[in-house]
Amino acid sequence: MSVRMVLLLSLVLLTGPVVRADAPKRPNILWLTCEDMSANLGCYGDKSAITPHLDRLARQSIRYTHAFSVAGVCAPSRSCLITGMYPTTLGSHYMRCAARLPDAVKTYSELLREAGYYCTNNVKTDYNFDRVPPRAWDENSRKAHWRNRPAGKPFFAIFNNTVTHESQIRAPQTQFLKQTSRLTAAQRHDPAKVSVPPFHPDTLEVRRDWARMFDLITALDYWVADHLAELEKDGLTDDTIVFFYSDHGVGLPRGKRWLYDTGMRVPLLIRFGKNVAHLAPKGVSPGDSTERLVSFVDFGPTVLSLAGVRPPAAMQGVPFLGTYEGQPREAVYGIRDRMDERNDTTRAVRDRRFKYLRNYHPYKPWSQPLEYMEHMPTMQAWRRLAAGGELSGPAALWMRPTKPFEELYDLEKDPYEIRNLADDPAHRPTLERLRRLHLDWYHQTRDLGLMPEAEVEARSKGRTRFELGQDAKAFPREALLHAAELVAQPSKATVPECHKLLANPDSALRWWGATGLGVHGNEAAIPALRQALKDTSPSVRVAAADALRRRGQTDGLLDVLTECLKDDNPWVRHAAALALDELGQAAAPARAALQAATKDSNEYVVRVVTHTLNQLKAR
Repeated sequence: MSVRMVLLLSLVLLTGPVVRADAPKRPNILWLTCEDMSANLGCYGDKSAITPHLDRLARQSIRYTHAFSVAGVCAPSRSCLITGMYPTTLGSHYMRCAARLPDAVKTYSELLREAGYYCTNNVKTDYNFDRVPPRAWDENSRKAHWRNRPAGKPFFAIFNNTVTHESQIRAPQTQFLKQTSRLTAAQRHDPAKVSVPPFHPDTLEVRRDWARMFDLITALDYWVADHLAELEKDGLTDDTIVFFYSDHGVGLPRGKRWLYDTGMRVPLLIRFGKNVAHLAPKGVSPGDSTERLVSFVDFGPTVLSLAGVRPPAAMQGVPFLGTYEGQPREAVYGIRDRMDERNDTTRAVRDRRFKYLRNYHPYKPWSQPLEYMEHMPTMQAWRRLAAGGELSGPAALWMRPTKPFEELYDLEKDPYEIRNLADDPAHRPTLERLRRLHLDWYHQTRDLGLMPEAEVEARSKGRTRFELGQDAKAFPREALLHAAELVAQPSKATVPECHKLLANPDSALRWWGATGLGVHGNEAAIPALRQALKDTSPSVRVAAADALRRRGQTDGLLDVLTECLKDDNPWVRHAAALALDELGQAAAPARAALQAATKDSNEYVVRVVTHTLNQLKAR
């Protein structure tokens, strides 16, 4: 363990919890959270929304207009919420990767418990760790409630509602009607009257999905009213701070999972009871809005600050309320890595007006097939229109086979992030400023995202992924960034430099070398890639096979890939499955190996090989 890491983890233990001796009576804190929902509420100006109870709550609250999830999907975002640390630092940035937390990293709820709070979580965790941290909650179940606390204890309670989840938009009609049973006829949305964002094709299927989404938001509105009524009935309203927010953006394609505002921006309402109003932000009154930038990484430190507990130094977020409130942010940061079964790596920086995105795999499409997402009628209509050449405008753009290395959007003029300004000379200073913020953040947070997942898995054996990130030898951060930029933004030096990378002693850098030669190489690269099929690292062997496929070479690849499909490392198997999937009809002789892999313990391997087998069957 490095000296740096020992010091960092020591700070976690030594700096919390510290409660101010002169602190007034501590507030109760209630989080009412929901899933897969952007700021599609009446109080945020959405004319299609029917949300009377949330609108009433907004009139009693501070409404945050620039609140952001750290990812466009639940599990990485929730790992950030519970720890106040970035998933890319902890190694929890891949969807459902079951990372392990260092023992010394405490959740904010554990620190609240140590400070005397009764902490409950009702319904969902999904923290992307191998287990729920055992000291996180006094109660963690569907029966968890502030009412179960010992007399006199302040509480922190979470209630999470799943009614707006992506799966409920496309649920069978009987299930959907059950979820929305409280709606009156006047509250149901007519698909013909909802507005469709310009990046979606305007079809009946898309309109039905949006109408259903708005109906589910109205159902959520009733649920929020129920919990606020319970608080009032118990006589706790005046002593409680209420948060309402969503875990990320809308559960429709190009919203959920992506780093556009439709994936990252969330509603956030915070109401301060009469007896705890001194903790509200200065100069802002109930019913007002604030443009202060806040990120999920700030939520844990903020709750501690509101409770009078000093956040540990290892927490990367900045409290935006309470005793230890910090300076307002210049920007928030977003991450996109493996989403379900498909690999991608994108980073985002967002200030109040502009969004910068950097696509580290620009040679991959935005719209890679994701089994779970493909069930959505919107996605099916989009695919159908794309296959028939019937798309135009922004909806066609998202279906392109590649994407730019950098994207820049002016959110004031272009809220749907359609017009990329990255090549506009007039916006060059903004591009360079946000690019620098991204690079600084990459280094400061020790972002693990540019190392292949199989390598992260292999190198963190016997330690946590967080600890891997502190090991300069095992995690060559500077060299990985250089290699990734070389491949993503090619120049005359790219091919010769990729040849050098392919000979590097570090297998993660050899992986980038093979990948780069596949994307940018020529006939001269084929012998080196053939040799790399015998590399000692299975990650490199898979990358070399995929690179040869890109160069039109398929001979001899199946033996390598089917062997790697049986590797002990689950993410080697996953990478091999993806490479076989990309082979198309050339993978047909591997049907037996693919069929055997449908029993794999890694659910994402199963999804990929099932897709491959279905495609082979269709042909």
